[in-house]
Amino acid sequence: MSARILDGRKTRGGGVDITQVAQRAGVSPATVSRVTNRQSTVAKHLAKRVWQAIEELGYTPNPQARALVSGRSRVLGLLVSEITNPFFPELMQSFEDVAGEHDFEVMVGSTNYNRERAKVFIRRLAQRRVEGVAVMTFRAESHFLDELIEEQIPLVTIDVSAEAERSLVLEVDYGRGIDQAVQHLAVLGHRRIGFASGPMPHLTNLRRKDAFLQSMKKIGLTGGKAPVFIGEHTFEGGTQAALHFLSLEPRPTAIVCSNDMMAVGVLRVLAEGGIQVPRDMSVVGFDDIHLAEFMNPPLTTVRMSRQELAKAAFKGLQILWGEESARSRSSIRVDTHLVVRQSTDSPREAAEALPRKARSRKTELSPVLA
Repeated sequence: MSARILDGRKTRGGGVDITQVAQRAGVSPATVSRVTNRQSTVAKHLAKRVWQAIEELGYTPNPQARALVSGRSRVLGLLVSEITNPFFPELMQSFEDVAGEHDFEVMVGSTNYNRERAKVFIRRLAQRRVEGVAVMTFRAESHFLDELIEEQIPLVTIDVSAEAERSLVLEVDYGRGIDQAVQHLAVLGHRRIGFASGPMPHLTNLRRKDAFLQSMKKIGLTGGKAPVFIGEHTFEGGTQAALHFLSLEPRPTAIVCSNDMMAVGVLRVLAEGGIQVPRDMSVVGFDDIHLAEFMNPPLTTVRMSRQELAKAAFKGLQILWGEESARSRSSIRVDTHLVVRQSTDSPREAAEALPRKARSRKTELSPVLA
């Protein structure tokens, strides 16, 4: 009887209860409960009958009751910075897809860079007894996470460690993709390349800027040949960056942006100023949001796959749960790579100085990865 009550006598939908499923499958209600809670003690042929009965009757187990029976909430938390940047909704969708494949629900919250808002969401996660939290804000949020750390809830973060025993960090290899972008532009003939950075002193933005400067140094371009503008990761930040670079003398022939939102802002300023992309100015973004390939022109950008981030975050939680063999692992690496589209080409002076065949050869040497 207790199993029936805990698993929910009636569903939110059609009024089918666990007893009806048990009768249809020819098993006990307790067996149905064990099957829906993914317990491995049920014989495969019985589990198959139960799932068939569930499908035929349209039964939906009550998640709160299932949590009481199994001792697991089957709920994960996902914390992002904002939802105005398309990168984060795309990441949210990817994480929900991965979690759903493993029978987890996801509670999603955005900080919107507001401390109190983040604290309220963190408290709700603790109250729901979530089984793990992916903190995908790309910022140091340890001061928000104390309540989760005290409850020993597994935490996966990006770039910045939560400094907790049950935590793991995703280390994004910004250098690989940014180095490919710089090498791509250098092969095309660019010798003055600007970098539109996100705000400091956030570690993620610092790593992207340092990766750019190191790549430029490798090809002998430093100082005035590698100017940096520091602004916000927004359309407005991109417009400000573009205006800054256009004011320089001599101005860059290419701009690498710290995210695609800034790149879109750069493209708008260039279009309004009658500056042709890529003939007069090449532009490279970072993230490869879905919008990037539909820009005019389609944006060359460094891809940081939301799908790979989501999979890595879930794998990190599995490691912290002890479901993966690499229990001692403290980080997971996430790669980046360049996706070449139509917003980059040889600068005007280089194109005019090269014969057509030589220019074509230079473009072929560039790392076209998509």
